[in-house]
Amino acid sequence: MFKKTKHSFFLLILFFFCMECIHAQIKITEILIEGSKKTKDYIILRELPYQVGTIVAKDSLTYFNTIAQQQLFNTSLFMDVDISSNSTDSINYSIHIQLRERWYLFPIPAFKLVDRNFNQWWNVEHRSLDRINYGFNFRESNFTGNNDKLTLGLIAGYTQQALIRYQFPYLDKKLRYGIGFGVQYFTQKEINTSTFEDKQIFSKTNDIILKGNRSYLNLFYRHNLYVRQAMQIGVGHNEIADSAFIIQPSFLPNSSRSFSYIDFTYSYSKAKFDYNAYPTKGSATEFIAYHRFSDKSNLSSVQFRKILAHPMSNNNFILLESNTAIKFLPNHNYTDSKLMGYGNMQLYGLDYYVIDGNAGTLFRAEWHHKLGSFTVKNLIAKKIIPEVKYRFWLKAFTNLGYVYAERPINNTRLSNTLLRTVGVGVDILSIYDFVLKIDYTLNQLGDKGVYLHYGLNF
Repeated sequence: MFKKTKHSFFLLILFFFCMECIHAQIKITEILIEGSKKTKDYIILRELPYQVGTIVAKDSLTYFNTIAQQQLFNTSLFMDVDISSNSTDSINYSIHIQLRERWYLFPIPAFKLVDRNFNQWWNVEHRSLDRINYGFNFRESNFTGNNDKLTLGLIAGYTQQALIRYQFPYLDKKLRYGIGFGVQYFTQKEINTSTFEDKQIFSKTNDIILKGNRSYLNLFYRHNLYVRQAMQIGVGHNEIADSAFIIQPSFLPNSSRSFSYIDFTYSYSKAKFDYNAYPTKGSATEFIAYHRFSDKSNLSSVQFRKILAHPMSNNNFILLESNTAIKFLPNHNYTDSKLMGYGNMQLYGLDYYVIDGNAGTLFRAEWHHKLGSFTVKNLIAKKIIPEVKYRFWLKAFTNLGYVYAERPINNTRLSNTLLRTVGVGVDILSIYDFVLKIDYTLNQLGDKGVYLHYGLNF
């Protein structure tokens, strides 16, 4: 009896000892940063879930290190981020951050398609070189080492434009407020003047058919690691030629040859992803409210977007997305009625179509399976980028959508009806947030084919 009691007592003591170890607290006494040749230390420290003096549970340190690694990588400032922790005694710990910075300066030739996607340009526009913007872009994504972004552009081709943009993320000591501005001037010899059977119709002349300018100033507020808010005020002016006005009198919102406006945008976003360019875990919420002030053509719109990435195993995850936009149209002009097929309101498999309307929504469900990866050594610029890693994901997906049009026109088949597509594809990921999507898709109209989508974050 005594031995049994003694054994039970020993197990009880061991249980409480283990519980105490699990909930033991430690203190961050030092944070060491290596490899940040240009980026200021405070920019790095801003992304961490802890700081010197922070007390955390010992069993939570690995989790916080993972969050810190993801946050730093998602700044798009670093190619590699490695975080480790070492104990100086049973209570005090030091954090070691090893970084490899990206190449920030890109004085590169500009070469960009003007169409909504690659498939539109390749198949519908027959790979026309007239529909390409080319010129020179000077991009510095870490201009002074403060994660500030500067863009200078002089573009010719389809759209002639000159632009300057600058964004400084932090103005105050608490690193919460930032500011940005931009100025752009542009001219075009071809414009999208109407939609017929849910496809864009273009009008082209030998002279300038559209010209305009826009300037903006914005203010950012970052409440914590994940939540950002922004307010922007802009001023702009657009003007079309007589030939464009004859073809489409309601092209501009005020149904005139020239149009001036002031607009205001408020945006809220909360994003917590393991990797922003291709999330496999986490969620994001985005809300945008917009209002345009102009004589007889005020416009208000709201948009709400939600994304959820949920891992099923180490090699599988599902991605769910919903996106809804509502426009309170002042009149039935062509420019304001553009909706599905523009920006992030895209249904895979309906790449060749656009749907005009007052409100639209889409839902996307995807299943992803990791196929593998391989690394190629860079023999040309190995000092800058010693190696390039490629990762491959297999996916299956379906898209649903709906666009409400108060006044459907021009033989539309897709407004005021349920939109649906299904498909399979392969996604290829590489450095600098490069993502190439190769999809085979079938839509409700019976169209099927291979579609390409790509992006590169400089």
